[in-house]
Amino acid sequence: MAYLIYVISGVIPSAIWLLFYLRKDAHPESNWMILKIFFWGILITMPVALIELGILGELNKLPLYFSPLLVSILYWFLGVAFVEEIFKYLVIKGKVIMNSEFDEPSDVMLYMIIVALGFAALENILVLFPWSSPFLFLETSLLCASRFIGATFLHALCSGALGYFLALSFFETKKRIRLTMIGLGIAVFLHGLYDFSIMRVEGGLKFAIPIIILISLALFVSYGFKNLKTIKSTCQLK
Repeated sequence: MAYLIYVISGVIPSAIWLLFYLRKDAHPESNWMILKIFFWGILITMPVALIELGILGELNKLPLYFSPLLVSILYWFLGVAFVEEIFKYLVIKGKVIMNSEFDEPSDVMLYMIIVALGFAALENILVLFPWSSPFLFLETSLLCASRFIGATFLHALCSGALGYFLALSFFETKKRIRLTMIGLGIAVFLHGLYDFSIMRVEGGLKFAIPIIILISLALFVSYGFKNLKTIKSTCQLK
């Protein structure tokens, strides 16, 4: 019974944000497509975790003249942020962009957020699962709440920001690669900076930097949805 509670607690943050962002879609996507992309986000979580562990192991083998700070930067920005953002992007590239249900620019933002929330759901469950401890209601509730406003929200926002640039790339076809790289770069940098700040920064900046990142991304993603709705061109998938 306790394990079921942990599973539900891990999914709740993603479910709440999913319902919030689905309301921004003027032409709702099919439930099947939403669930499909959400579960693809879940499916990529374990291979991503294995890759991250492999990268960490290789980084720990670096010669001693590589400072622990440099190793930490490489791990959080490339070994974690880049790996996670590129896998989420590849799901959308492979499962959404050529799908007939992708019929308006904001769809790519929405689906990027959906796959990110699926990824975050399993990540939450893995964090919550106590392999050797009894069920602790207060600790579980606090961790669930912190991940709702922290890690889960971050995943959705970083992927949403990348989705905005992907949407723009369908209008600016000559700049498609550049816009995609800009979006991916922003998502990776802010994701990595958030994780690095939480894990390595001390003092007030430990919390100030993540809060600034979350607020800035939330405003940008909100702007992105509104801006795409004002674009009158037809989305051409080439």
